[in-house]
Formats: sequence, C-alpha cells, structure tokens
Amino acid sequence: MKPVSKVEGRAIPFGRKNIDTDVIIPAAWLKTISREGLGEGAFETIRKQEGNIFDDPEYAGASILIAGDNFGCGSSREHAAWALDDMGIKAIIAPSFSDIFSSNAFKNGLLAIPLPQEAVDRLMEVAKTDPITIDMESMSVTTPFQDRFTFEMDPFRQQCLMNGLDEIDLTMAKSDAIKTHENRVDAEQAWLRPVAA
Repeated sequence: MKPVSKVEGRAIPFGRKNIDTDVIIPAAWLKTISREGLGEGAFETIRKQEGNIFDDPEYAGASILIAGDNFGCGSSREHAAWALDDMGIKAIIAPSFSDIFSSNAFKNGLLAIPLPQEAVDRLMEVAKTDPITIDMESMSVTTPFQDRFTFEMDPFRQQCLMNGLDEIDLTMAKSDAIKTHENRVDAEQAWLRPVAA
C-alpha cells in the first residue's frame, strides 16, 4: 500500500445519497480477481446517461469524489474500492459511509473522509471550479477560499494510511517475534515435527 499524507486536486461533485456497491461497480465486472481495468466499469450505469459528471472533461483526472450520505452501502464487494482506485480516485468525502465499504477503502489505501452535510455542500460548490486539499496529518480538508473542515479518523487507521501499512506489512513487522515463537515451539514440542518418510 502506498503512503497517503495528502490528496489534492479537482473533485467530482457527485453528491448522490445511498450509492451502493452495485452502482459503483456492477456485478458483471466481478468475474475478475485483478484490480486493473475495473475503473472502466466504475459507475457504468451512470456513465451510460448523456451528460454524466464522470465523463465531463472538467473533472478529468480528479482524485477526489464528493458523495452523499451512506456511500458504499449494499454488498461487501471489495471490487468497489478497487474500481475507484483504478479510475484514479484517492479519497471520497461524504456525510457517512457503509461500515464494510469504509473498511475495504482503508485496506486498499483509499481515504473515506466523513464530514457534516453542510461541509459537503460547501465542498460541492467549490469543486465546480477549484481544487480541494485533504491533509492526513492535520486531519483537515481545505479550499483556496480559506474553508477548513476537520474530520476524525481512528488513530491506528490514520497512521497505517500515512505510512502505507496494510495487514501484511503489520504482520511482517513482527517477523522476528514470530520466528522466535516458532523456534521456541519447535524446541518445546518436538513431537509436532513431521516425520521423515
């Protein structure tokens, strides 16, 4: 996982509430175990509508998505986080997130930033013309107009995201202790060793 200390740039002012994982990445795209190429299927049903915001050149290359309440509800598909990442989204700002989506986002290095509806409404306006900055160290979202909105995040998640640590990295950091334990068990319980044929 790549460290994330700051995300800045244009944001897509999407704003819809109750966007479930089937809208984020339709079931037809779930036949793959690869993360690559899923961005093409992200928001496919919305992208089929003429004039949709995801294909608006104004937001090409946007790294932030501003959404409505209860983002990522529905099934537990991790493909939703993969699809957002593959389309270039590094952070989602919304009033609330599904617990499972929030967990999947964290495990894939995506920022799921909860802010009050008033702050989201203001950021939706700013996103139409100007960039937004998310700073993980100060736990704040700012705009060029001196807006500053602070958010809360579990300190463990904050540190993992800022240091690029996923569950495998955290386990590997304990490799010396694991090896010591394995050697001790091997010495104390030799009868568990496999018998050579």
